[in-house]
Amino acid sequence: MQELSIIFGIAILILSVVVHEVSHGYAAYLMGDHTAKRAGRLTMNPLAHLDFTGSIIVPLLLVLLPGNFVFGWAKPVPYNPYNLKNQKWGPAIVAAAGPLSNFALAAFFGLLSILLPLAASLKTGIAVGTISTFSLTGGDFYISLYSFFTMIVWINIFLGIFNLVPIPPLDGSKVLFSVLPYRWRNIQFTLERYGLFALIFFIFFFASYLVPLALIMFRLFTGLF
Repeated sequence: MQELSIIFGIAILILSVVVHEVSHGYAAYLMGDHTAKRAGRLTMNPLAHLDFTGSIIVPLLLVLLPGNFVFGWAKPVPYNPYNLKNQKWGPAIVAAAGPLSNFALAAFFGLLSILLPLAASLKTGIAVGTISTFSLTGGDFYISLYSFFTMIVWINIFLGIFNLVPIPPLDGSKVLFSVLPYRWRNIQFTLERYGLFALIFFIFFFASYLVPLALIMFRLFTGLF
């Protein structure tokens, strides 16, 4: 059963990052840039987006390790910011579209989990087990389905929150750079230059601090107050 849970967890993560990247591409497309469409990246076919390291190896390692930090990535969807109709806010909108798509998925499956005919106390126990072990509880069909839904909710919430961290190359940095006054552009250049090192440092020492916020959103989306 644990092996099945790992497969489901990785599959959910892959599809979630695909939705994330396609949302970037569609946002750019709606704002006038057709780069992603011409590149054939406005598709939900995972094969068009998979990054072997970020979509398979890293998620597999994180699922196998103890804890509840799950992360992965797909190949970034290309877009040309100079083609956007709104040059000031366009990059921020395109960047925000990815995390917002993850929150939308979390909200949708959270609603489905609320509608399942299970006792509140049972739902709480299942949700706690799902978050801590990424396991699909066996037995009753509704119990397994609830575990599956809550796994989708948790993974997408964490993806959304993590990507909003304002460290390059995460989406949060692009939103931040869009609102920074021009006189502070040297901060942008510094962050972009050392962003990868800062991100690795953040993952190892500070990513766990995102969990309390993720738990609040999880309870909100699943109705487990």
